[in-house]
Amino acid sequence: MPTIPRLFVATPLLSATDVPGTAAQAHYLGSVIRRAVGDEVCLFNGRDGEWRAVIAVLRRDRVAFRLQSCLRQQAPDGDLWLLFALLKRDTTDLTIEKATELGVSVIQPVVTDRTNAARVNEDRLRAIATEAAEQCERLTIPEIRPPRSLADLLASWPPDRKLFAAIERADVARIGPASGPCALLVGPEGGFTAAELDALRRYSFVEPVTLGPLVLRAETACLVGLALLRSAGCG
Repeated sequence: MPTIPRLFVATPLLSATDVPGTAAQAHYLGSVIRRAVGDEVCLFNGRDGEWRAVIAVLRRDRVAFRLQSCLRQQAPDGDLWLLFALLKRDTTDLTIEKATELGVSVIQPVVTDRTNAARVNEDRLRAIATEAAEQCERLTIPEIRPPRSLADLLASWPPDRKLFAAIERADVARIGPASGPCALLVGPEGGFTAAELDALRRYSFVEPVTLGPLVLRAETACLVGLALLRSAGCG
């Protein structure tokens, strides 16, 4: 039996309404996975839970869905943020995808002294996060914020949110039990500069941590750190 497609839509999901899709969704359903009018889909919008629906209209550039029943009520999201120094395109894409699968609520690209890139295509990153949420059965899409400098972020950081900074080659503790709002900060491939490390240590909300005895690639550090924070109770 074919898998029921799962799609994110921007419009409200109410039992008495038909829901329009996008031209890209029409192409995907009709030309890529060969669905037809009357076939089932699952819809979510990040606010109204997940709904079973059927395809009511399907043309080359237009699709609409008819809602049938609510499958899952909306539940509160976790409150774990990821801050990472921008990487090359493919590794940034991978980080966005996997962070979405790990339930991160906010993804904040950071510009540091050794960052490999300074700009991103935010629409493309949101599309990657949306597809990842569709695949992993998540009910929300993480917020992807525009890149900001590390100095600006630290200066405006909410003091009640603990910031776990992954520091390699340092005599610091592993991630321990955590609760409440928190975030993970992962630096660039070359590591933080001495000035950046000094700046991090000046803030009481920053907790330097190690991710283990090995030096990890930046994208690997993001995933390992998020998994450790999840298992420690953060978010």
